[in-house]
Amino acid sequence: MEEGTKNKRTIYVGGLADDVDGDAIRVVFATFGDVIDIQIPPVATNPNATTSTKHRGFAFVTFSSAMDAQDAIDNMDLNEMGGRVLRVNLARPMKGPMVGSNNRAIWESEEWLKANAKPVGHTGVGSAVARAQEALDAENNKEGEGEGEDEAMEE
Repeated sequence: MEEGTKNKRTIYVGGLADDVDGDAIRVVFATFGDVIDIQIPPVATNPNATTSTKHRGFAFVTFSSAMDAQDAIDNMDLNEMGGRVLRVNLARPMKGPMVGSNNRAIWESEEWLKANAKPVGHTGVGSAVARAQEALDAENNKEGEGEGEDEAMEE
């Protein structure tokens, strides 16, 4: 099954009351078609604490067909469930890093640096910084030489 096809069959249901669970969601949304899966992300809690039934106030419902998902959106968006108004729309992929990526910036890659980076002296800002660093290094070396001569005279 293609990922794009699955996304069109999965809807986001937001604004859930605290007492709503998977069974309640299944009962309400099964009227629009075959519900394949319901995911209710739990609240991030202390892993050492006892398991909690609290959820983050939203769920993802996957239908057997995209038409069923669209029917659920058309009929349930801005409708009430458990005393709260629901927001129902197509689920979108997460914007965060993809699973399995190494979360490194592209310029941290040696291949990217070799292909795209310019030496420090060849860029506008970098060359000014390089000249300032060279001047600072030269001044530090000059001060270091003078101190050595003073120490030699005192001995």
